[in-house]
Amino acid sequence: METARRADVVVVGAGQAGLSAAYHLQRHGFIPAGPAGAGTGQTAAEGPAAAEAPPAGTYVVLDAEDGPGGAWRHRWKSLLMATVNGISDLPGIPQPDVDPAEASSSFLTRYFGGYEHDLGLAIERPVKVHSVTREDADPAGRLTITTSSGGFSARAVINATGTWTRPFWPIYPGKASFRGRQLHVADYVSAGEFRGQHVIVVGGGISAVGLLDEISKFTSTTWFTRRVPLWREAAFDRQAGHDAVALVEERVRQGLPPQSVVSVTGLIWTPALRAAAARGVLDRHPMFTAIEPDGVRMADGSFLAAGVILWATGFRAELEHLAPLHLRGPGGGIAMDGTQVAAEPRVHLVGYGPSSSTIGANRAGRAAVAGIVTLLARTGIT
Repeated sequence: METARRADVVVVGAGQAGLSAAYHLQRHGFIPAGPAGAGTGQTAAEGPAAAEAPPAGTYVVLDAEDGPGGAWRHRWKSLLMATVNGISDLPGIPQPDVDPAEASSSFLTRYFGGYEHDLGLAIERPVKVHSVTREDADPAGRLTITTSSGGFSARAVINATGTWTRPFWPIYPGKASFRGRQLHVADYVSAGEFRGQHVIVVGGGISAVGLLDEISKFTSTTWFTRRVPLWREAAFDRQAGHDAVALVEERVRQGLPPQSVVSVTGLIWTPALRAAAARGVLDRHPMFTAIEPDGVRMADGSFLAAGVILWATGFRAELEHLAPLHLRGPGGGIAMDGTQVAAEPRVHLVGYGPSSSTIGANRAGRAAVAGIVTLLARTGIT
C-alpha cells in the first residue's frame, strides 16, 4: 500500500488566493513537505520570503492546472489588461509594468509564474484533488487528501479552488431542442466567430455586459436577465467596497450560499459601457419563457430567432472534493467564521464568498494562515 505523504498544511489550488496562502505559510516558517514517509523536516526556511518566526511545519500546494495562472489561463484573449477589473498585486512582489493592450491571460500567467519561481513556493502540478476526509473521529486529528498523484495526510487544509471549473448552466424549458450553438462564458473565445448570427446573451453581471459590448461590434445581440440590472451611478469608493463585502460576508456567516459581490455592488458604468448603451446594446429584456429549435419565445409571446445563446450566468464554488466532510448546513451554504469553516476549524476556504475578489483573496490567504498557525500551536505538531 502506498504511504501517504505527510504535510502539516495542504493548500488546494494555486490561483491568487492559493498563492497568497503559500506566501504567508512561507513567511511563518513553513517549508516544503518531503516525500512519502518523511517527517516534518523542520529546518530553517530559505529564500526571499524566509521565516519571520521559528519554523512551524511543512506545506504543499496542489494545483490541477498544467501551469501557473489559475483561472486566468483560460480567460478569453480579448480580455485585455486595459479592460479587466482591477487586479491586486500578489503579496510581497508587485506586478511588473503592464502593457494595457496585452491579454490578461498572458500577463497574469507570466506574473504568477514568475512569482512562484522567485519565492520558491512548494507547488506541485498537475494534481487533481479527489476528496478530503477525516482520518478518525478526533477533532484534532489529521485529514486525508486523495489525489491523482497519491494520498496526503495533513493537519489542516486551505481550499483555494475558486469557481472557474464550475460554470452554472440554468435548466430551461426547451433548452435541449435548440439547433443553434449554446455556450457558457467559460467556453468563450472571441466575438468574431459569431459573425452573421444573432446572439442572445443571458445574465446580469460584469461578464454579460462586457461581452455584449464586444460581440455587438461583430453582429446583432439581445440581452436577457431575470432581474432588472442595478446600475451604480455613484462612485465606487473604499467605503462602498467595504459595505458590499460585509453583506456577502454576513450571508456566509449564516451558512447561506454566497452571492457574487457584483450582486451587491451593482454594475459600474465605464466609458465603453456608456457607448454600448448609446448604441442600444444594453437594452435589457425580461427572460424568455422557453427555448425553441430556432430561437426563444419572448415574455410577450413573440418569437426571436437566434443562432447562438451565450450563458453569462456565473459560476459556483468548486467544493465537491470537500463533500465527504459534510460541511454544508440547512441553508445550503457553509457557515464560516472568517476564512475558517465554523464546524471544522481544520479547513479554511479562501477565494470564497467575500474573498472572491483579488484584494479579498490576498487578505483571506493571510487570515487563513494566521488561523492555522494558532490551531497548530494549540494542538501541537506531530
